[in-house]
Amino acid sequence: MVFNTFVFASFFCIVYLLYLATMRRLRLQNAMLLAASCLFYGWWDWRFLGLLLLTVVVDFLCAATLDRRRPVGAAERIDGDDPTNAPYRYSRRTRRVILMVSIVANLGILGFFKYFDFFAISFAKMLTTIGLPLEARLLNVILPVGISFYTFQTLSYTIDVYRGRLRAASNFLDLALFVAFFPQLVAGPIVRAVDFLPQVRRPRRLHLPQIYEGCYLILWGLFKKVVIADNLAVLVDRAFAPDAAPLGGTVLVAIYAFAVQIYCDFSGYSDIARGCAKTMGFEFDLNFDLPYFAANPADFWRRWHISLSTWLRDYLYIPLGGNRKGHRRTCINLMLTMLLGGLWHGAAWTFVLWGFYQGALLIGHRLLILQLRDWASSWSAQASAAARYAAILGFFQLTCLGWLIFRADSLDQLGRMSAALCSPWPWWILHGANSVAGTGVWTLAGYTLPLLILQLAQYRAGDLNILLRLPAWARGLSYACMFYGLILAGGQLGKPFIYFQF
Repeated sequence: MVFNTFVFASFFCIVYLLYLATMRRLRLQNAMLLAASCLFYGWWDWRFLGLLLLTVVVDFLCAATLDRRRPVGAAERIDGDDPTNAPYRYSRRTRRVILMVSIVANLGILGFFKYFDFFAISFAKMLTTIGLPLEARLLNVILPVGISFYTFQTLSYTIDVYRGRLRAASNFLDLALFVAFFPQLVAGPIVRAVDFLPQVRRPRRLHLPQIYEGCYLILWGLFKKVVIADNLAVLVDRAFAPDAAPLGGTVLVAIYAFAVQIYCDFSGYSDIARGCAKTMGFEFDLNFDLPYFAANPADFWRRWHISLSTWLRDYLYIPLGGNRKGHRRTCINLMLTMLLGGLWHGAAWTFVLWGFYQGALLIGHRLLILQLRDWASSWSAQASAAARYAAILGFFQLTCLGWLIFRADSLDQLGRMSAALCSPWPWWILHGANSVAGTGVWTLAGYTLPLLILQLAQYRAGDLNILLRLPAWARGLSYACMFYGLILAGGQLGKPFIYFQF
């Protein structure tokens, strides 16, 4: 079940009516949401529910054990002490072992389903290269939808309990709802238990402005996905087809088209997820903040897939040492973080290379800042608007080069398309009336223009909800244009979101 279908629209309407009917009974409401989430996830394959349940059970037991306290008697208690801050029952070493059980169980499941075949094939090819031919035995298992997202989500829960930032959930259904809540289950945002569990435990109150903003996010997210991303997908898929003959102009247009497609596809999903949650009184953190207006790689990762970048920062980069152990170690930590971030996206060497590319950009930016620290700080404080836009436009080209690596189906295709892009090709190939690149330019411009106009206004105003601040007639006109755009220019309904494969 995907957001851009009539099936989901019917499902959500029914769930919402049941949600309203149970507003005064929190436990019943949470149980209903959990049942609806199981139906939503089991719609693809009911067998995936068993894997999801196993993950929840393991982390519920591990977290409960990690958080177990020694009883504090009245004689030991100091007046005013909070008994919940009593010492842990188990030693720090034992608690580390319990935490490792959770980490190994979660990453073991993820590695088995997502990476076993990838590493088996890579290992067999390496041995064959050195003269030791080996036939890899593959599992060919189906990748459970959203496994990368909910694995990171449950890992953050047990790690936060271990660190003492969060008390373990005492109610199994609360934790199950945190993991399985249907708006964000399949493709994020990656929600933290420290933010979401308190919302599960307390009664929700619906407020009209929150519902109104949620409906706007759903409509805007659907427009980005169905109208912009799905129509550009036709152009991108044709250029990246295995049998396509790469031409420089075609590759160039396809790269820019994919940059817009993946942003509208993924941010569209995040907007719909946040919108659905808002209409029910839940709040998710922002996942995209105008990423193509970033002027450098560090700024980009503060704007793109924010829930993943902050997860990697808090649970990988900082534990590795962050920037606290010298410049050389910082660069190593950055590269390791981005390599694992690339591998998180998929079991392919193109994703590993994309992670390496992103790590190299971050390290290069850091080296530049260290070398030109005084000048850079002075420039950033006094930079003119023209200079800022030039930096944004320049870094956008580097981002698009990374998207070529990300989208390529194999290293061989990446090599062929890169060679075509770098080879001399006549400028008029973009303007040929019958050329793929020529028609693609107009297709790209036509579907990108509404997005560009709105985001320029958002960037200049510093307000992502600028559309909601317009007069009533202007808002109504905007919503009507989006609605009729869905009807008249909407792509294929039910087309999966790109990040479902991750």
